[in-house]
Formats: sequence, structure tokens, C-alpha cells
Amino acid sequence: MIQTPYYLIDKTRLLPNMEKIAYVREHSGAKLLLALKCFATWSVFDLMRDYMDGTTSSSLNEVRLGREKFGGETHAYSVAYADHEIDEVIANADKIIFNSIGQLERFADKASGLARGLRLNPQISSSSFDLADPARPFSRLGEWDVARIETVMDRVNGFMIHNNCENKDFGLFDRMLSQIEERFGSLLGRVEWVSLGGGIHFTGEGYPIDAFCARLKAFAERHGVQVYLEPGEASITKSTTLEVTVLDTLNNGKNLAIVDSSIEAHMLDLLIYRESAKVEPNTGEHSYMICGKSCLAGDIFGEFRFDRELKVGDRISIQDAAGYTMVKKNWFNGVRMPSIAVRELDGTLRVVREFGFEDYVASLS
Repeated sequence: MIQTPYYLIDKTRLLPNMEKIAYVREHSGAKLLLALKCFATWSVFDLMRDYMDGTTSSSLNEVRLGREKFGGETHAYSVAYADHEIDEVIANADKIIFNSIGQLERFADKASGLARGLRLNPQISSSSFDLADPARPFSRLGEWDVARIETVMDRVNGFMIHNNCENKDFGLFDRMLSQIEERFGSLLGRVEWVSLGGGIHFTGEGYPIDAFCARLKAFAERHGVQVYLEPGEASITKSTTLEVTVLDTLNNGKNLAIVDSSIEAHMLDLLIYRESAKVEPNTGEHSYMICGKSCLAGDIFGEFRFDRELKVGDRISIQDAAGYTMVKKNWFNGVRMPSIAVRELDGTLRVVREFGFEDYVASLS
């Protein structure tokens, strides 16, 4: 039995997402790139690369990882490139997307051998969190002034527009895309490709995938562009669990169970967005607040129901634990870093990475 905590990536649960991605590619004509900012565990790239066209990045490290571990097309994007890293970014990318006109003008000549893009900000989004809203007031994410963008059209051949965040509503996606076409229509037909970014939950249950494909195809044909999508969470949703063990139980007005993991260290987005983890089936007569083992008072996975009393040594599977977890895990409190395990399509289970004291020491000075 593998020592907890560990992330368990199940390829049999990852595969349905990949098959939906293949369906979208075939029926819409779009190309799909894995967003490494969400998921970068390269041990399962052997499966994913058969269904996706490449990767997109947010930093030099991600550009290199995409090039070296995934292959296919490698799109480079960053909110801002530094002088000391731009040459290496260019050396590892097929397309480079600049966040601002200032960055484009600064580095366009250096990147003359690549397809060059500019991020547009349509000033609308689907985000319900100000923290994650790319269209929030005074946003630094992309250019919005059509007149200013016009002045650099001779230096770009593509655009990136990322304004969907956890968007499960096709109708909202459709309406926002129409608004984008109204706002930037004079520009879209003058480039060769347009990335519509990520945050579109098209692999979710009940999503109208055929209508989605038709909308993407119509957009591409209307403007004469190659459409790209950059799925992160949509690529890996429901594929992974965080396996934990109960270390202690107590009652302080509620039944509490402390496990050998931590949301701040291992599922940071739960803390940032004040969301609860998922435990299935979450039924039964016994209710427990599942708590992390760090010293942070609010290190709580959530409250869940179980069919029996929890005891020390019981194991719990935290569901949907792939996105924005392994890329954000940290050494807060020196809590043991979860190992990473993969269940292959034939059911074989293997540990692909373990972290020990030496890794903790090496992360410091």
C-alpha cells in the first residue's frame, strides 16, 4: 500500500476528457493545447499528447517543459518577459504571445523567426472571482484599445483572448464571443490564428459539445483564422484524487478528523477561493469536518458525511484533485509533500515521484 499523502492520477478517468478533446478537434477544426499553469505532471503526457496539439505556457520554465516533455506546438505567453530570459523562450517556442504592446515592441525583432501574437482584453469575462477575473478594473492582462492595436498589426499574425473562467454555460460563452467579434471584428480577419484561451468546461457532463463545435467552426470560417483552445481544468477534470489518512479525531462542537495533508500546502485553491473539497459519496449518518495537519486554523478540506465513525488509520479520497494542485504544492510547515502515483489503463499502479527531506532542504537555502 502506498504511503499517504499522494496524488493518484487515473488514466481511465483521464481518457474520457481526452476523447472529448479529440471530438472537438475533429468537429470544430480547432487545435487544443494543454495549459501547463493548471496541470504539468509530465508522467501522463504519453497519453495526453496523442489527443492534444501541444502546450501553452505562462513562464520560461513552462515553455521548456512543454517543448521537452510534451512536444507538438509550443506556445509561449507571459505577463512580462525579462531581458535575461527572452532568448531562451524564443529558442523553445513555435509561437510567442505578448501581453502588451510595450512588450511586443521591445522583443518583436528578436522574435521575428516565430509567429507573434498579442493578448487582447475584451473587458468582459465569466469569472465570479475578482481575484481571477482577467477583465477586472485596471487589469494588466492584455490590450483593449482597438486604435492602439491597429498601430502594431504589421508585427503580429495572431491574437490570444482568455476571458473564460470555470465557464460551464455555453450560452454565456456564445454571447461573450459575439461581443468579442463586435469589438475586435476589424482586427480578427487580419490575422492567421486566434486562441480563445481556457476556462471553458466543455468536458463537463451535459455540456452541448456539438453546439460548441459549431460555434468555433463558424467563428473560424467567418474570420478566416485557425482557432486554438487552451484547456487546463477541462483536460484533467475528475481524473485525480488526493489520498489521505486520518491521524486523529476529536470533537469541539463538531466531529473533527485531522488528516496527513493540508489545503494550504496541497490544494491551495481551496483556501484562496474559500471552496470545499469533494468527497464521494458524501452520504451517511456521521458528519465530520476534515482538517489539514498544518498550524493554519483555517486548514480545512470541508464537512462531509460518512457511513461510519472515522478512526485513526482510515483513508479518505479527496476528489478532483488535479487542477492547480501539483503545480502549486509547497512546503508550508514542512508537511510531507504528496507523492505522485499513476494508475495505467491496464490497472497497474505505479509511484512516479516521491519527495523527501532532501527535497525540502533543497527548496530552501
